[in-house]
Amino acid sequence: MTKFKLLALGIALASASSLVQAEGPVSLGVGAGYVEGPYKQYDNDVLPLPVIGYEGEHVWVRGLGAGYYLWNDQTDKLSVMAYYSPQYFKPKNSDNDQLRQLDKRKATLMAGLSYVHNTQYGFLRTALTGDTLDNSNGMLWDIAWLYRYNNGALTVTPGIGVQWASENQNEYYYGVSRSEARRSGLDAYDPDSGWNPYLELTVNYKLTDSWNVYGTGRYTRLDSEVTDSPMVEQNWSGVFSTGVTYSF
Repeated sequence: MTKFKLLALGIALASASSLVQAEGPVSLGVGAGYVEGPYKQYDNDVLPLPVIGYEGEHVWVRGLGAGYYLWNDQTDKLSVMAYYSPQYFKPKNSDNDQLRQLDKRKATLMAGLSYVHNTQYGFLRTALTGDTLDNSNGMLWDIAWLYRYNNGALTVTPGIGVQWASENQNEYYYGVSRSEARRSGLDAYDPDSGWNPYLELTVNYKLTDSWNVYGTGRYTRLDSEVTDSPMVEQNWSGVFSTGVTYSF
């Protein structure tokens, strides 16, 4: 896992969590993030990261993403949104000699629709997005159910969800073409679409009306269409970040 990829994923996750208990429309802070990725022999580091968020009546910004509300009330929130997806692969960042012979996989800009439905028993969160830069030409659909538990200054939000990745998405980031196979000695691989279930947990503690500390993480069990790739060495991935934020 490259340092930039770690930082970008950390920013996205940290910013989302920092808005859970934001008392004002703007949230700023600092934190640290860690990502455990599935590619073979990638270094994983803990890095500092900024946390930036904005929540308005019509517009929101959370880390690497931004959106415009088409519908926004206490029960339902529908947005058209876009975000920078930091997933990519650089052969030179791997210590595996065979993976160093493969082609690059670029990061991209994903765009689509997101929707949140709130109930007394929790809330539904889902988003359908597609690649806009003609890199993977893939699509992602994410859907999760989360429950927010409040106890004084402490808020705990566990969730369970699943992300669907299209065939193009998996092929671009985990496939091995025939020319790459001849060059690297790896088996050629052409995956189909797949479902990646995950567990998520965010913990937020209010130090004051404006200051918050948080920790948030996600454990993802990877579909066999990913784990069967000769580029991959484990059947799971994980993201964790923690930090402190100030809400205006």
